[in-house]
Amino acid sequence: MARVHSYKRLENNFVKGIKRGFLKILNAVGAFFKKAADVLWRRYTIVLVPHSEKKVYNLQVNFLTLCLIAFSISGMIASVLWYETSHGRYQRDLSVKDNRLRETQASLDQLRDELSVLWKEANAFQSALSGVFSSLGVNVAADPSKTAGPGDLSSFFDMRETAEGRLREADDVRSLANYLSSAIEPLKEMGTLLDAQSSLLTEVPNIWPIRGGIGHISMFFGENEDPFTGQIYVHKGIDLSTYRQGDPIVATADGQVVTVDYDAIGFGNYVIIRHKHGFYTRYGHMLSFKVRTGQRVQQGEVIGYIGNTGRSTGPHVHYEVHIGSDVVDPYKFLNIRSVAGRLNLNGGKS
Repeated sequence: MARVHSYKRLENNFVKGIKRGFLKILNAVGAFFKKAADVLWRRYTIVLVPHSEKKVYNLQVNFLTLCLIAFSISGMIASVLWYETSHGRYQRDLSVKDNRLRETQASLDQLRDELSVLWKEANAFQSALSGVFSSLGVNVAADPSKTAGPGDLSSFFDMRETAEGRLREADDVRSLANYLSSAIEPLKEMGTLLDAQSSLLTEVPNIWPIRGGIGHISMFFGENEDPFTGQIYVHKGIDLSTYRQGDPIVATADGQVVTVDYDAIGFGNYVIIRHKHGFYTRYGHMLSFKVRTGQRVQQGEVIGYIGNTGRSTGPHVHYEVHIGSDVVDPYKFLNIRSVAGRLNLNGGKS
């Protein structure tokens, strides 16, 4: 029983201690706020004394008002400093953007100058391309000086301002793109024609019979003096000489070898090749062969070597061109490629 009373006393003493501590804290807080209120509401007198005998002004304010005034002044000063800092940063950003704008304008001016050069080159390109198309018989758009449809350069060279205020150069570039797009199909057709022409040129005897284009014509086609008898006779081909034996002889067109033979009193070692379109070519007085009967050869392929076999006065190759049963002058066919090239370069004019 005594122990219970002891615990009870301890509990009461603990509670009383807590109450006393809590009251002390409340008293301390209350005293603090009382002192703070006394300070804040303490009144001060500001005396304004003029430099004359006029009335002296007394201004009474409390400490709280002074704090509010000081806080307001500090806020205004901070606002001014922030504005000056922000305005300076804004000015710097504006200066950087202005420099970039000037650089962009300079680049745009340069682009316009380059575009002006492009206009001139495009005009020359159109004229040249139209000439090539005409010479090849390829259908192209109407004369750009008369129409202004899509794909024509007339609108590209028209220096009008756009009603919507867009860059005129952008419309010009778009017009050039349309023209180039419209030229794709005619260019493809031209390529097809050129391929066909190239194929035809390989099927018709038209290159120099000696590889590398070396040598010279020692006797032309037609009436000539026979070197053995001195009499006039008809020479049915041309003789080409390099003054030596062993230089390669090439096929002057694609074809098939139909004869590889030897004629002791005539052509000596000779080869005959059959080509398309009724053409035949003969190569005589050869030193040796590099083909056999029935073999297919391509234009420029070596078929033998210059010699001095048969009825010959020196190393050379006798070259003939036949169309069916007719013998023609081979020299006329040796210029086909150069003539075709001039036709293409001059827009079909010889």
